[in-house]
Amino acid sequence: MNFSMVMLAQHTVVVDVDQVAVATQQMKMKKMNVVVVVMAIIMVRVNVAAANTIKMVADVVDHTNYIAKSRASLEALKSANLLKSVAINALIYGESGVGKKTLAKHILTTAPVADGNVLGDVLALLEGNRHLIIANFDKISNYHKLKLALDTHKTRIIATSTHPINEPLVDEFFSLKIAIPPLRERKEDVNPLVAKFIGEVYSVFGEEYAQEKILPEMIVADLSTNAYSLKRCVYSTYLMHALGEKDVLAMMEHFLSQRIGGQNDYRELLYLFDIPMIRSGHKKFGSQLAMSEKFGLNRNTLRKKINDYKDQLDLDHV
Repeated sequence: MNFSMVMLAQHTVVVDVDQVAVATQQMKMKKMNVVVVVMAIIMVRVNVAAANTIKMVADVVDHTNYIAKSRASLEALKSANLLKSVAINALIYGESGVGKKTLAKHILTTAPVADGNVLGDVLALLEGNRHLIIANFDKISNYHKLKLALDTHKTRIIATSTHPINEPLVDEFFSLKIAIPPLRERKEDVNPLVAKFIGEVYSVFGEEYAQEKILPEMIVADLSTNAYSLKRCVYSTYLMHALGEKDVLAMMEHFLSQRIGGQNDYRELLYLFDIPMIRSGHKKFGSQLAMSEKFGLNRNTLRKKINDYKDQLDLDHV
């Protein structure tokens, strides 16, 4: 098998010539220069052989907001690092909250960000910028008008998309696609993200206000909307540890003021106290006997409350 050597950003990359030829043909390019070769390298996902290239990726992990510990994230970051040196258009796609915009900003650090939902803003930013990040590329209302503007202004774009885009359209605008899997498929990234959000919440609110130091193992990770839901968990955990009695009472007052006004409010809203009391008692004391003694409640009264709230308590056994 024949190999060719290409120098890129002072790093040596070993390229399979046959694979490069196939990739180049797929891109329908007749003239092959160094930029085309590099694009082919990215498209066929060849392995970077130089050890110092791997070191370059590892170093960037510590200096960018894009967390890359899992294999999938490292692959995405590796492609992003190559894109910093190669002036081609690229599409980054994945679910909301996986880090698409963060990775795009890592590639084009000074480029403005336009929302694809507002085509007028996108076209206006194309006029005065050599580089542009377009979020929500799948929401563009007129791709033909966008293509004409790109050809006119020669603006390089890095776009993000949450929803799939048909392949012919992708091929028309982009030379490279980067897929970022959801956090549930790259668990190695979760703890570093939690640590990042803990540092963030302390910088916003102050560590001294938390009654107990927030540790990563205290976070019950919700990955339903990736980094968005995970960040919410960290902030919620901090607030729960930072709130004092006056804060809780003020929150309850605000909550109740939005809901009272009926004829049986006290009885109907008593669950807001009973349920957390029973849950915390079950967690701390375990048995109904111990709970009734600590709460100063008759066992039959406690058992009745538990039975009344059984659907909301969601306890395996009380």
